[in-house]
Amino acid sequence: MLQRTLSIIKPDAVARGLQGEILAMIQASGLRIAAMKMLRLTEAQAGAFYEVHRERPFYGDLVRYMTSGPVVCSVLEGEDAVAAYRALMGSTDPAKAAEGTIRRKYAQSVQANAVHGSDAPETAAREIAFFFSQTEIVG
Repeated sequence: MLQRTLSIIKPDAVARGLQGEILAMIQASGLRIAAMKMLRLTEAQAGAFYEVHRERPFYGDLVRYMTSGPVVCSVLEGEDAVAAYRALMGSTDPAKAAEGTIRRKYAQSVQANAVHGSDAPETAAREIAFFFSQTEIVG
């Protein structure tokens, strides 16, 4: 089934200039980039995006981290895009991520893990709408 999902290349990966390599891995996997932008999240934006984690002890650190530098947001499209991108990302913990995954190759830690991806089609729809209007998505 053709789906869309959100990808965020996180501040640690952008700071190290890895966005081109990560985007190349995404495209090589068969996912198509339907929209893309680079931006620096404000504290309010990061807080709203990660609202689901507000009660968790890592929330403040997560918001600080996500506002520490620019991010690259993309809408990815393809067959079962949510599952396909999650498989390409690998485990949140880079030490547990499979060989050949983005996080195994580029993540520095559980928090500085290079990329974010939606965890379900419903989440993807909400996350995509957070960053992109329909007129910004080509596909």
